[in-house]
Amino acid sequence: MEKFGIAYADSSDRGAFVMAAAFAGDEQLTKAMPSYGRGVAGYSRYLGAAYGDLAIGNFMTEAIYPSLLHQDPRYFRHGAGSGWSRLFYAVGRIFWTQTDRGGSQFNFSELIGNSTAVAISNAYSPDHRTAANAVSKLGVQLGLDTAGNVMKEFWPDLNRKLSRKHREAALPK
Repeated sequence: MEKFGIAYADSSDRGAFVMAAAFAGDEQLTKAMPSYGRGVAGYSRYLGAAYGDLAIGNFMTEAIYPSLLHQDPRYFRHGAGSGWSRLFYAVGRIFWTQTDRGGSQFNFSELIGNSTAVAISNAYSPDHRTAANAVSKLGVQLGLDTAGNVMKEFWPDLNRKLSRKHREAALPK
């Protein structure tokens, strides 16, 4: 049940809604799905599809497949070493993950889960049901998850540095 809690938390996080809104806006501006239409009604369709893509991807990669395959969907910060080694570690976590027993194995949950999410999205994405579009969508999903890992790895350090500078600048002289 913990894995489903992780997926729910990631799907209901305000960042997920902001990201879905941004993707919806971009797709409406570029008229990615002409059948969705224009205006508020069209944007609502784009928003629903974008949020569906994110939420389904989260549940497939963080709950369903990890439960079936006994993989741990959490990202564990490396936190030490050079910036490059930490970056490679964060990117590598897309391909390698921990098992529930603590071992390491290929991250089937990530790749199969996102592939399943892309296949499901074809049900509500009527304009682009092609193999090329599916591969492109899979690339975006994997790219978002990779960027998320990089943010999880480096954000605590950046936040600490930014907070310290902000506090020092606010001190009276």
